[in-house]
Amino acid sequence: MSVSLDGYVTGPNDSRENPFGDGAEGLHAWLLPTAGDEDRAVLEATVSEVGAIVMGRTSFEKNEGDGGWGDAGPMADIPCVVLTHRLPTRSYPPVFTFVTEGVTSAIRQAQQFAGEKDVHLFGATVMQQALPLGLVDEIRVHVMPVVVGGGTALFGGLTSAISLERIGAQVTGAATHLQYRVLR
Repeated sequence: MSVSLDGYVTGPNDSRENPFGDGAEGLHAWLLPTAGDEDRAVLEATVSEVGAIVMGRTSFEKNEGDGGWGDAGPMADIPCVVLTHRLPTRSYPPVFTFVTEGVTSAIRQAQQFAGEKDVHLFGATVMQQALPLGLVDEIRVHVMPVVVGGGTALFGGLTSAISLERIGAQVTGAATHLQYRVLR
């Protein structure tokens, strides 16, 4: 996940019309075609490992369809499991599966889609639910050189400490890419 130096994945006032929130437009600069070769290599390596994505309903609604991902998910045809309290009333492209049985069920279904590949979490709320339950093996954050000052904090909903072991760090032109193993 891309995150500001002060730990936010969106700025304040995020919405469908303003998906990154105020002051947070640069949070995904390392993903843009204008990013350097090192950042593109990190992106390509990450995408090659992803077999499925779990996201929350808010992330889905802010980005799906026209003006967002179009008829695909955030990584084209990679299956996306959307964790939600209510099933949609209209149909969506088959890349999306909606799960109402909680984060554990969503991750288990995503693991079936992913096979031997990784399941990536998309959105702070999903991370905040999955991490305390022991459902997260690694955390990869792409720290961007911006202080947002508010918005959606990646780890803001956690109520207890989680021990980590740093297993990777790479500084590129656009970001500092960090990788941690979750210790149990």
